[in-house]
Amino acid sequence: MPTKTLWTLFEAQAIRSPESLAVCDQGEDYTYRDVREGAEVFAEWLESAGTEPGDRIALILPNCVQYVACYLGILKAGRVAVALNPEMATEELEVILDDCRPSVVVLGEKGKAFGETLRRLRERISTPRIILRVAPQSDLRQAFTQNAGDHDESLERDTPLPRSKKLRELAQIIYTSGTTGRPKGVMLSHKNLVSNCESIIRYLSLKRTDSVLAVLPFFYSYGNSVLITHLAVGGRLVLANQFVFWNRILDLMGEQRVTGFSGVPSTFAMLLFRSDLGSRRFKHLRYLTCAGGGLLPSHVERIREMLPDSELFLMYGQTEATARLSTLMPDELDRKPGSIGRGIPGVTLRVLDDLGSDVPPHEPGEIVARGPNLMMGYWNDPEGTRQVLHSEGLRTGDLAYVDEDGFLYIVGRKNDMIKSGAYRISPHEIEDVMLRHEDVAEVAVVGQPDEIWGEVPVAFVVAAEADATIDTDALMERCRRTLPRYKLPKRIHVVETLPKTASGKIRRSELRTLLFETTGP
Repeated sequence: MPTKTLWTLFEAQAIRSPESLAVCDQGEDYTYRDVREGAEVFAEWLESAGTEPGDRIALILPNCVQYVACYLGILKAGRVAVALNPEMATEELEVILDDCRPSVVVLGEKGKAFGETLRRLRERISTPRIILRVAPQSDLRQAFTQNAGDHDESLERDTPLPRSKKLRELAQIIYTSGTTGRPKGVMLSHKNLVSNCESIIRYLSLKRTDSVLAVLPFFYSYGNSVLITHLAVGGRLVLANQFVFWNRILDLMGEQRVTGFSGVPSTFAMLLFRSDLGSRRFKHLRYLTCAGGGLLPSHVERIREMLPDSELFLMYGQTEATARLSTLMPDELDRKPGSIGRGIPGVTLRVLDDLGSDVPPHEPGEIVARGPNLMMGYWNDPEGTRQVLHSEGLRTGDLAYVDEDGFLYIVGRKNDMIKSGAYRISPHEIEDVMLRHEDVAEVAVVGQPDEIWGEVPVAFVVAAEADATIDTDALMERCRRTLPRYKLPKRIHVVETLPKTASGKIRRSELRTLLFETTGP
């Protein structure tokens, strides 16, 4: 294993300050000593259970202290962490487990619903060999030692896989959200994780005195980065699980006096429109981070007005880049509105045309990234890997332009572009216009099949207030005043919610399917 891993970074903090608080979970505080002992017990159990370096260990747990200890224990033991959404559909779970074939599956209390799926898998492909159920406990060491024996009967190991150097370098597989199709397993090495972790720590200036309110799920790359960066510096994680009760989230933020908060655009939209954020003050809140999509400039301004003591970092990244690729620093928000900033320390970003040449300023092209954080590839998918990893770097699939100062501006995703006649329309341009209407909280624009134009833009909007109505005629008139005729949405559908992944990204594929089923090919 590499000499520097996330485990060694965490262990150094645990040795330095064993009684410092590492995790607050449902009002219970756990020190670095507690978490270290829990992780070591789990690592020892993995050894005694007959798993080998490179074996995949699936974690189907919510954000909890047991997850943290299991994750660190897997890395310490040189196994591969595969964290999965405990709320996912059983069909998707079966597809992913069939793909990565873990030796062990660790389940929480909600994992009972997956029992039949796991039994079916074991009958068909003899995996997982062990199903371990971990119940919440105040004492982490007790939780793992008591529950280590509470697992289904182990199966005999098949012929061992060859233990290549590449497999030994592998630390984690994160499955993409699946917004556009079948989830892909992104393979991240110890080097990928450590390099991205240290870069984020650097530009956020994270220290041992920092603490973060963790509302993002740890199985998501953004949430994973929040977890590892704070443990690497000796900071504290405050776990929040009441995602729909936004005022309770704010209560916890105040009670725990956290210094950091991270969210996706929909997180901040809900805080702006579905909470009493404007009536509160959080002088201890040092920084905010947003990634997972663009944050509308008007929302940026409202957040800065409501939280004047906090610095806002607007970030861009991909799971394939471990987490982070660029950031717009707080002192650049006024000068470069709408930008995703520039590459973070250690990362180089270019905007290239289809031939691999740099495009001139203000002309769109594809963002291509280079750096030690780029994934090893997709698990069991060499062809998919070849499509995105090229000699020039990671082809992100994101379209953007760069200005004269080297700042990047996202135009859209290649596969999100609407092809209407001879035009190529970015849905984000339409969404930005509609989001400026005070009655609108969220918007998603997709292409609807059209016999004449091929596709036409159609908008789905969510009201800012739960019981409010939206004047779609007034909203369309706003679009007419700002957008050219060919970019005007053909229809506006008012919906209660937009379909999203567990990490908060909009599932545009579901909206396209809905339109396709309604209108036909």
